[in-house]
Amino acid sequence: MDKKRNRKLINWLGLTGIVTLLSYAAAVVFSPLAYPGYNWMAQAVSDLSAETAPSRMLWNQLAALYGKCSLVSVTCVSIFISEKKISTKLFRIGVYLFAVMNWISGVGYTMFPLADSGKEIASFQEVMHMVVTMLVVLLSIISLILLIIAGFGKGGLRGTGILAAVALFMMMVGAIGQGAVPTQYFGIVERFSVFAAVGFNAVLGVYLFNGFGESSAG
Repeated sequence: MDKKRNRKLINWLGLTGIVTLLSYAAAVVFSPLAYPGYNWMAQAVSDLSAETAPSRMLWNQLAALYGKCSLVSVTCVSIFISEKKISTKLFRIGVYLFAVMNWISGVGYTMFPLADSGKEIASFQEVMHMVVTMLVVLLSIISLILLIIAGFGKGGLRGTGILAAVALFMMMVGAIGQGAVPTQYFGIVERFSVFAAVGFNAVLGVYLFNGFGESSAG
């Protein structure tokens, strides 16, 4: 059966996952050009979009598709796997939690951006920014672990399990590395974490585009 002929709109919307990754990567790579003195090896990605950051306007322009497309992609993935009963229940729960994480990230960081880049976390807004970050990290880890277990279990999608393991490894490298490496290398390891989630969003988008094989296990 020619799957290309059978793709529906929801499958094509999976490509927004790729757009998400490209938009985010462009913002991370090119926004420092508008931030004199920014040191990508030492500073966090979020410093580029802080309210007082000189690169904020360029970041918003380059990342304009990132926030919107990530929610479109992961929401469509959730709808598709729910309606088609893709893989196992554990797999679907993992995807749902990953979708919730994306929504918390999209809404939370918009409501509570860093007030001042590179400064001490003190204000309510900055504290809430860190709360959002903790929720995002926690849900990312839990969802990826569930997807790994589901992927290697009976009736699971092994490919998603392997890629979820890669994403989790990147996230752990970032989380552990931020406390283990000298401050001048903070930005390097931090980027492992931020690209892990965005990259896996793109992975799910590609799976949606290809219909997940439309395998069901109940």
